[in-house]
Amino acid sequence: MNGSFKARCMFLAAPLFVILLLCGCTKMEKIDQYPAQTNIIFPDGAYSETTTETTAETTTTTTNVYTPPDDPVIVSVLNNMSVREKASQMMLVSCMDEELARSYAARGAGGLCLFAKPFEGKTPEQVKAMTAGFQEAARYPMLISVDEEGGTVNRVSINPLLREKKFQSPKEVYEAGGWGQVRIDTEEKASFLLNLGINSNLAPVCDVPLTNWDFIAPRSFGLNASDTASYIMAVVTAMRNKHIGSTLKHFPGYGGSSDTHKMMAYDNRDYQTFVDRDFKPFRAGIEAGADSVMVSHNIVKCMDPDQPASLSPEVHRILREELNFRGVIITDDLGMSAITQYTNGENPAVAAVKAGNDLLCYSDFDGAVDAITAAVEAGEIEESQLDASVLRILYWKRSIGILK
Repeated sequence: MNGSFKARCMFLAAPLFVILLLCGCTKMEKIDQYPAQTNIIFPDGAYSETTTETTAETTTTTTNVYTPPDDPVIVSVLNNMSVREKASQMMLVSCMDEELARSYAARGAGGLCLFAKPFEGKTPEQVKAMTAGFQEAARYPMLISVDEEGGTVNRVSINPLLREKKFQSPKEVYEAGGWGQVRIDTEEKASFLLNLGINSNLAPVCDVPLTNWDFIAPRSFGLNASDTASYIMAVVTAMRNKHIGSTLKHFPGYGGSSDTHKMMAYDNRDYQTFVDRDFKPFRAGIEAGADSVMVSHNIVKCMDPDQPASLSPEVHRILREELNFRGVIITDDLGMSAITQYTNGENPAVAAVKAGNDLLCYSDFDGAVDAITAAVEAGEIEESQLDASVLRILYWKRSIGILK
């Protein structure tokens, strides 16, 4: 690899053209403000398929293991970590409390997913001091992330002390000024978050709903997959140019699924429908260089009739092998009621690692780290799998400039 990572260049073959925004019935413009982008360069290696070996004593699952790269900074950081520190780096801790967040940082969490409460009533200077405090408490630089999608899901801009108006929804932004306005909005949002010490936005939403009344519809760009793909390409490109972390969500696509915060959702559509429709925005985001992909909790029967997507090795295989994604795979929040009933008494974090996730969005930091560490020590999870995940996480941090 000539002393560094070998680039995986994936160029868009031609400019994307889009037709009609069905939900708004407005004719879309040609998207020509964005050049073809290379896929983000992640550690090269020979990925293995997921394998499970069962003996009388234990069951061992190995997923996506590869030979570590020779980047000296990342390998040095990894080699100085204990198993527990590696497990901690795999945690993106869901947090509504500032003091708890500082505690998680001091205990080695790889990142924080902050909700609205830590930002309430704070001025920009106070938020900067808060996020700087998190980084100062951490041994390794942290991913500090929020869900700032625009529209119905904003964590930061809803505070009027931080921004006069909250960010608009994807559809509202496009309708206000086309692709140029999409770029402006994305760049403004990135600058806004980065200025506050937030280095990753858990966006954009790639889901393509079936109707305007579906659960995910208010958060989506519209009902047309090709239009959504163009939107995702534009947003990810702008986010990369601003050096803020991006997350495509929610793979393999919500479609018409209900809210998994409340109950399990089932998707009965055939696989070809996903290939022709739901995968399009994810492919566009991956080709544009998205840093991470978040996996949903709904059960997609054509891929895995028994497990939620977030706990399904087959769904993760599809993302890695069929869509050729080499970045960080993130779970949706493992504390959702739709997930806890499908782990057969196993800690959700352990089940999520076995399925192939790299970064776990979960509020139970101590319980998850304890369980993952114990699973490695018992031989249920290979330490090499943790190494592969942590390498991807560290590379993400290095690529956005927080790990020097």
